[in-house]
Amino acid sequence: MLPLGGFGMSRYAFDKLLYDRALALGINIIQETVTSVVLSTDEFNVETQVTRNYKFDYVIGAFGKRSTIDKLLNRKFIQKKTRWMAVKAHYSYDNFSEDSVELHNFSGGYCGLSKVESNAVNLCYLTTYASFQEYGDIEEFQQNVLTENKFLKHFLADSDMLFDKPLSIAQISFEDKPSVENHMLMIGDSAGLIHPLCGNGMAMAIHSAKLVSEVLTEGFQHKRTRHDIEQTYTKLWSKTFLRRLRIGAMLQATLLNPIASKIAINSIGKSSWLLKSIIKATHGKPILP
Repeated sequence: MLPLGGFGMSRYAFDKLLYDRALALGINIIQETVTSVVLSTDEFNVETQVTRNYKFDYVIGAFGKRSTIDKLLNRKFIQKKTRWMAVKAHYSYDNFSEDSVELHNFSGGYCGLSKVESNAVNLCYLTTYASFQEYGDIEEFQQNVLTENKFLKHFLADSDMLFDKPLSIAQISFEDKPSVENHMLMIGDSAGLIHPLCGNGMAMAIHSAKLVSEVLTEGFQHKRTRHDIEQTYTKLWSKTFLRRLRIGAMLQATLLNPIASKIAINSIGKSSWLLKSIIKATHGKPILP
């Protein structure tokens, strides 16, 4: 049992909740593609694909794991090719407990299973290009590699995919990223990507949004300089998340090593204290109101 508990929610449902809440608060939502973000004379100029120009005092980067904005900012991690890709889909499956979260490994990767709000089971896995390229096709890869794991074989045989086709994302980078880049305050995966096996990515995104809001609010109230606000946020982000990212990297390396993973799984299976300690180390403390 997870010591902090938890529940599953799809990004579609969660984003809709945020969208509706923003509208209820009177926030102006602009749906356009950003083509340029430049700080000039202590003011951001943000240009979009429809040639509009917006001016803001501060800009928060919340554009996920990998974006064209990362390229615009010439961020270091975007220049490097990575060995990782991820695949996800929702499935109809009757024999999955609502209070379960499953993590299964296979040759070259690992896969998580959990229920979301629609009663569908979310299947998401991370694998290396080296493993995937031998097959080159998602369905063929799943039937030949994921099914090496008897639990995943059973799940794929008895479930029905609800998506037209699985969603995939390439070039996933776990490189360090600055939490402030070109004076933009980064949150979520834009600031740092925790390894998926930790199951803490969305929670970290929400938490980092809370942190940046608090830092900006305090900065406005006390008329802090941009430099002070950036330094405060950088230190707070590192204090809150950096240790989780480091531990997540070590856990992933362990899980992908056949010998080390067997030893680790056997050890965790015999010690609830060890499991709770690992979860605590990758999830931090509950956020109090």
